[in-house]
Amino acid sequence: MKIVKKIAIALLVVLIGMQFYRPEKNTADGDYVATFEAETQPSAEVKQILKTACYDCHSANTEYPWYNNIAPVSYWLADHIEDGKKHLDFSDWANYDTKKKDHKLEEVIEEVKEGKMPLNEYTWTHGDAKLSDEQISALVAWADAARANY
Repeated sequence: MKIVKKIAIALLVVLIGMQFYRPEKNTADGDYVATFEAETQPSAEVKQILKTACYDCHSANTEYPWYNNIAPVSYWLADHIEDGKKHLDFSDWANYDTKKKDHKLEEVIEEVKEGKMPLNEYTWTHGDAKLSDEQISALVAWADAARANY
């Protein structure tokens, strides 16, 4: 029984220590998606969908929930955001070449149609990010139209 108690105390010390060393937050000043939106011309409805369901993980600015202040959740969220930005970063749109922009929009269409995006882990805590059939149709139609420019 003593070993279990020692392990529990060690884990508690690690958990408390983690509260003081948090990952860097994904925050940006200014209009971090201006280039993307100017180039792809989303409607007001699609802009709202992107803001609600996409930008937290796929841009340079995340609106963090209160529970991000608790480790290890903060590490888990930081990893999800880093992974999301690795696949698609709307804030970095200006640095994508034409072929990559077309491919990224194609992936948006595919992921949204298949229900893979937004992730279930995100929609569990952000109910408004769960896309209706109408929102999916609007997002797909916009992305198809934007792809025509590339």
